[in-house]
Amino acid sequence: MPNTRFSGSVSSPDVSVTIDMGHPFLNHTVDGFLKIGAIAATRAVAEDVFHVVKKGSISKGNVEHTLKKMCKEGAYWGTVAGVYVGMDYGIERVRGTRDWKNAMIGGALTGALVSIATSQDKDKIVINAITGGAIATASEFINYLT
Repeated sequence: MPNTRFSGSVSSPDVSVTIDMGHPFLNHTVDGFLKIGAIAATRAVAEDVFHVVKKGSISKGNVEHTLKKMCKEGAYWGTVAGVYVGMDYGIERVRGTRDWKNAMIGGALTGALVSIATSQDKDKIVINAITGGAIATASEFINYLT
């Protein structure tokens, strides 16, 4: 019976784009928007490519749909990320310390703001604030572990 071995390493590329907006708050916010917006747009493309490959054909309509979806998803998630990063940075500056509480407060405020922009249901706003705070706090704790 033949033996097969696979050996290798994977390292993530460090892509850094710096846009100087003249203030650290704006720099962080724009950086978050661009990075997460690009990831969301890439996810939209990957999903649509999967559907095209599964279907076995592509049309002009598929391409137009994918482009619209890329822009919509990129803008939405980029905006959410930009608001969160800006909140986190602002809270850090106000509190004068960098800890998980900044993430919790920033996530809660971001969840509430995004919810207010899309809905007037008070219960949904509170639930989204709690969810945003919980996700941001969990993410911060995971970052501390690694």
